[in-house]
Amino acid sequence: MTETIHINALENEAIYIFREVAAQFEKPVLLFSGGKDSITLVRLAQKAFYPAKIPFPLMHIDTGHNFPETIEFRDRLVKELGVELIVRNVQDSIDQGKVIEETGRYSSRNMLQTTTLLDAIEEFKFDACIGGARRDEEKARAKERIFSVRDDFGQWDEKNQRPELFDMLNGTIELGQNVRVFPISNWTELDVWTYIENEDLEIPSIYFAHKRNIFVRDQMIWSASEYVYKDEEEEVEERMVRFRTVGDMSCTAAVDSYATTISEVVAEIRDSSISERGARIDDKRSESAMEKRKQQGYF
Repeated sequence: MTETIHINALENEAIYIFREVAAQFEKPVLLFSGGKDSITLVRLAQKAFYPAKIPFPLMHIDTGHNFPETIEFRDRLVKELGVELIVRNVQDSIDQGKVIEETGRYSSRNMLQTTTLLDAIEEFKFDACIGGARRDEEKARAKERIFSVRDDFGQWDEKNQRPELFDMLNGTIELGQNVRVFPISNWTELDVWTYIENEDLEIPSIYFAHKRNIFVRDQMIWSASEYVYKDEEEEVEERMVRFRTVGDMSCTAAVDSYATTISEVVAEIRDSSISERGARIDDKRSESAMEKRKQQGYF
């Protein structure tokens, strides 16, 4: 009963935020990765504007190194919802010479998304980008406001954040600025999974335990893929794993698991001593990796 009241309160807050976005901004967009957080956002947006359709497009910044299961799910969901999907590709930014492909043992396209995202915001003149970041994920994200202002270079200044008193959301921005909006900022990973279970939402199969060809590096489990650098001595094996978070294949590690249903995933998370983003190698590059990326315009 207490848990139900808690989840309902979080849902009501998120719906209120979505409606404030629609009221205060001219060209919002929902950033969609195909992961559990953005799937939750889509359901919340549906509820916020029902019986009308979601009144803004979804946009995916595609690294080209995503899990195939996620892309397949993304395309199917968008078709079922009848909403517009905008896709912008990191490969185009590479081809245009705007970013340089990383090489080596920990190479990834994840950080390259920043340039592609900022170009897309400029291209479509979006003034509000809605995303699924949560304060419990990482300490830099814990500093975010629900309406987080970015300057005309797309950069975030943690020292220049607006106060948010009670439910007063200030969407006033200057020419050239835009706002990143986080409707599930106050949710935890467990809250998201509980909501997915309650709403009976479909999610990509990689979130459930399955047999996969993997290799182990630095005590982390990596998908054996052409997109993931592998040393010759690193041996490929088949293992039962699942993914707790979905990102570029080259920066997202798996966890050993036998959880094949949402209820089993929820139980597993309750007992876990490892954080959700403990499986993201891009967060381990330095103590302030996420904060530096946010300052450069990363979501």
